[in-house]
Amino acid sequence: MKLAAGAPLLKVEHLVKHFPVLGGSLFRRNRDVVQAVSDVSFELGEGETLGLVGETGCGKSTVARCVVRLYPPTAGHIYFRGTDLATVHGRDLRGLRRHVQLIFQDPYASLNPRYSVRRIIREPLDIHAVGTPKERNARVAELLEVVGLNAYMADRYPHEFSGGQRQRISIARALSLNPDLIVCDEPVSALDVSIQAQILNLLEELQEVLRLSYLFIAHDLAVVKHISRRVAVMYLGRIVELAPSAGLYDEPLHPYTQALIEAIPVPRPAVERQKRASRAGLRGELPSPKRPPAGCHFHPRCPKAMEVCNREVPVFKEQSPGHWVMCHLYD
Repeated sequence: MKLAAGAPLLKVEHLVKHFPVLGGSLFRRNRDVVQAVSDVSFELGEGETLGLVGETGCGKSTVARCVVRLYPPTAGHIYFRGTDLATVHGRDLRGLRRHVQLIFQDPYASLNPRYSVRRIIREPLDIHAVGTPKERNARVAELLEVVGLNAYMADRYPHEFSGGQRQRISIARALSLNPDLIVCDEPVSALDVSIQAQILNLLEELQEVLRLSYLFIAHDLAVVKHISRRVAVMYLGRIVELAPSAGLYDEPLHPYTQALIEAIPVPRPAVERQKRASRAGLRGELPSPKRPPAGCHFHPRCPKAMEVCNREVPVFKEQSPGHWVMCHLYD
């Protein structure tokens, strides 16, 4: 299925995901609701990387799992090549999942320790009955070479590999069905810094060769700075700023984005001390998604909060071409 000229590969509109909190009684009635994602919208073009950044617990991984339909959305739409994934089920959903794959955060937990590498990478091919058994084994050998491993490693088991090698195996598994979109759910956060750079470079090389699109999720703005064409900053279930990468880092508009960028370490002690001396920092802790604050969710921690922030939700609007922000400072 080809896209019309200029049409986005992925379009998320007003996505909402709530999780019921069940009580401990015999009848397991709903006692509360966790508002993990609240009215999130964004687009992703072919061959593009969109970074989705925020603190742990802000809902970004929930967005990832909704996009690949591991979680059914509570409300909203997720259009992939014009088809609403929120309304697709059964065989149709399985067919679409060939084109949307997920790389999990923890390479130590996402690979079955009882499966050989061959079986791990072959599993999507087996599920979708792609090719003959001989062709599937050949595809496994090819993919191992593509991600920087040797084909002879196919009969080894996950415990025989380092964290970086395991993540390469996860990437090979995600590539097995030739997807158009890969959702990367914090794929380097569990790795050493030097290994992080290797995995990021590999993802960039694969994108250039295979024309892949990435929804790249991270909690660290420094990680997504170079790999992402655009960056969306998420706070407590909402996207509060969305901009081209250069514009976001050079001129952040939302106070939360400014705080995240200020928190990026600088590899020069004197400069870092000066930054810390002038840094206002965030107040308090991230509120509970069970009972998010009224109005702007960020206002209890915001150094620039106004009275209107307590009662009215800001409009997500385009402040300059391609630079969107949700903040009363720009009303």
